[in-house]
Amino acid sequence: MGISARDFIEREMAGRWIAGPSLKDAIERARQIESKRMEPMINYLGEAFGSNDRKKVGEAVRTYEELISLMAKNRIKGSIAVKPTQLGLLISYGLLERNYSEIVKEAEKRGIFVWLDMEESKYVDDTIKLYKTHVKSRTTGICIQSYLKRSENDIKALSGYNAVVRLVKGAYKPEPETGFTSRAEVTENYARLMRMLFETYKKFTIATHDTGMITEAMKLEKRYKKDVSFAMLNGIRNGYAESLASKGYNIFIYLPFGREWVSYAYRRLREASNFLLLVRSILSQNA
Repeated sequence: MGISARDFIEREMAGRWIAGPSLKDAIERARQIESKRMEPMINYLGEAFGSNDRKKVGEAVRTYEELISLMAKNRIKGSIAVKPTQLGLLISYGLLERNYSEIVKEAEKRGIFVWLDMEESKYVDDTIKLYKTHVKSRTTGICIQSYLKRSENDIKALSGYNAVVRLVKGAYKPEPETGFTSRAEVTENYARLMRMLFETYKKFTIATHDTGMITEAMKLEKRYKKDVSFAMLNGIRNGYAESLASKGYNIFIYLPFGREWVSYAYRRLREASNFLLLVRSILSQNA
């Protein structure tokens, strides 16, 4: 009997890309990542809860605060990644700002870095506005997506704030008016934005599984001598990530956990390159 697409995604994605449903799962997987000289970037799954779901927003805030406490207790050197919709953006910007501030303050006490993830294009303005209010903290960073046409201007604007950027291609469906719709355009823009970071930023993270892009980043690092890190998704090319870590490069592994994994899984699978990498990782490990 064959398995359904959902069964395949649940078995393979939940097992390979996602730490598990609980905080305990996240901490255990984070330890495994650290044992290989890499750092976990932990994300509690769940976004776009809905305009009236204050209960789930509150639950997300409490989960992040407990995660921060557990990371400190277990001496896990790493970071967390939060999403604006998860912290209340769809209810009000004021609620988002209060929740984000609370998490940043708690993380700062424990010496844990907080990444503000970027979502769909309609949320970008509020996300950047929020980041600017806390950019003075040395423990916050923001994600910028190369599929958005506006990202070049955003990087230019944020450079004046001494921002810390994590550059990704983006996993959301592009609109022709706001985003690049072809893979080649997104990749070309990624290369352009990456060079901008080397030219104008002090500290940033290159998040990609593209070996060609990583090789180019290494060449630029030798030229510009910047504080650059690399990030990859949990379960995708982690053998390659480990080899980079063994050579002394700073490597982050994006580690999601929680029960709200379905939207995350399908969004990632929409990226053809990630799907192919997932299949290759499955075949290589099952061979």
